[in-house]
Amino acid sequence: MAETREAFLKVSWVNVLLNALKIVVEGSIGLLTGSLALTADAAHSVADLLASGVVLLLGRSVHEDADSSHPHGHDRFEPLSALFVGGVLVLLGLKLLYDSGRSLLTGVTADYSLWLVVGLLFALGDMYVCYWYTRYVNRELELPSLRALATDSLNDLYTTGAALLGVLAMAVGYPIFDPIAGGVVSLLVIYQGIEISRENVQYLTDSAPPESDREAIKDRIREHPAVHGIHDFVAYYSGHVIEVEFHAEVGRDLTVVEAHDIESELHERVRDIEPVADVHVHLDPVGLGEWRDADNSTPTPARS
Repeated sequence: MAETREAFLKVSWVNVLLNALKIVVEGSIGLLTGSLALTADAAHSVADLLASGVVLLLGRSVHEDADSSHPHGHDRFEPLSALFVGGVLVLLGLKLLYDSGRSLLTGVTADYSLWLVVGLLFALGDMYVCYWYTRYVNRELELPSLRALATDSLNDLYTTGAALLGVLAMAVGYPIFDPIAGGVVSLLVIYQGIEISRENVQYLTDSAPPESDREAIKDRIREHPAVHGIHDFVAYYSGHVIEVEFHAEVGRDLTVVEAHDIESELHERVRDIEPVADVHVHLDPVGLGEWRDADNSTPTPARS
């Protein structure tokens, strides 16, 4: 847990610093030249910086142990911080789209400068490093907030590329492409924000994981030689991890110690599945038929 927390904090700080550096470079050049595409891309990075800061502050709570105020741990802080990232991106994208539309109607005022290209090339390199490093670290951590930040850095590469095309069009005498590039940037930002928000709302509302994941968990339970059947199975997201509850049917003649050992083995079997975090097991004598879905199922005969 300590190593995970340290890695999380390190990559979060890298995101904060690289976004801050991108803002300084792009923002300064954009304001000096009047380029809407460059200013929009820098404004996008302001939202990225804010989102990275929120992930750093809220997301690190995930790696704290359960306590009296959060007896089930702090897993929900992780998608909560990622949801904030998505919401900020949607709002910023709408603002950028408005500014681009207004510029098209009122006239373009930006002038081409070689510094625009230099600033955008720097931003591309800066965000590529941020994307690569965040994704590299998250291969082990598998945290949705870091996945959101990595996706946002990748989105930055697209938006900065669009801004670069607009600036290059300015260089050959088509300044109208500067606000058009800004509009393309804004649409990409809005789309990415919606996708990030949709994913993390699912994590925060106790939604069920995909059917394939649920079946994989059931198969792991059924593979235990002492299990004759399962019922009352429930799997749901608690934050970005999965909690599982189920009843397993076992032989009627087991001792308390034998039943305890089977329960512990089932608990560990399911916990070994990623991203399952907590498992609640209840053992029932095979054939009892008192579970809530008994009318729709036939108990598995006891194995010899």
